[in-house]
Amino acid sequence: MSRPVSWWWVRHGPTHAENMVGWRDLPADLSDHAALSRLSDHLPDEAALVSSDLSRAVETADAIAAMRTRLAHQKTLREFDFGDWDGLHWDEVATRDPDLSRAFWEDPGDHLAPNGESWNQLSARVSDTVDVINSSDHRHVIAVAHFGVILTQIARAGNMTAYAALGHKIDNLSVTRLDWDGDRWSIHSINHQP
Repeated sequence: MSRPVSWWWVRHGPTHAENMVGWRDLPADLSDHAALSRLSDHLPDEAALVSSDLSRAVETADAIAAMRTRLAHQKTLREFDFGDWDGLHWDEVATRDPDLSRAFWEDPGDHLAPNGESWNQLSARVSDTVDVINSSDHRHVIAVAHFGVILTQIARAGNMTAYAALGHKIDNLSVTRLDWDGDRWSIHSINHQP
């Protein structure tokens, strides 16, 4: 049995994009210094800090790093790869691929975004990374990542369907805490606003 680890999932700062953003590398708006300060104060000081390698996550992690132990950025913690949908407005996606786009969100699992990935693929790559970090000596991990990434781990910790997990709101700069006791996952809080 492995040792307990608390994961403090932070959604990156806002991009203000009004279309689908997956692997496109948009910067975060980190102008709300008070919100970043509250966020950093809420998080444990004695924690490892990891982020997706996309700039919106890296910049957010930099803003709350303080004296925390920084781990290498992880490509495996990127948002959904939306493939051909990346950069399109939701309405454009629905017009272009009406049946697939509906199935992608209403029956998530193996449905692939065109030239992108499915929920199951996203979940597998994120969970693999979490498992590797869980085997380290870190007892608290702050992970700055993305909406879909965080939802896959809520589904895992809550033993819920992907569709149920997708019903959760994950705001920018919110904290979702999931605890691994060495054997099982539990949900401490979702979308907490410090």
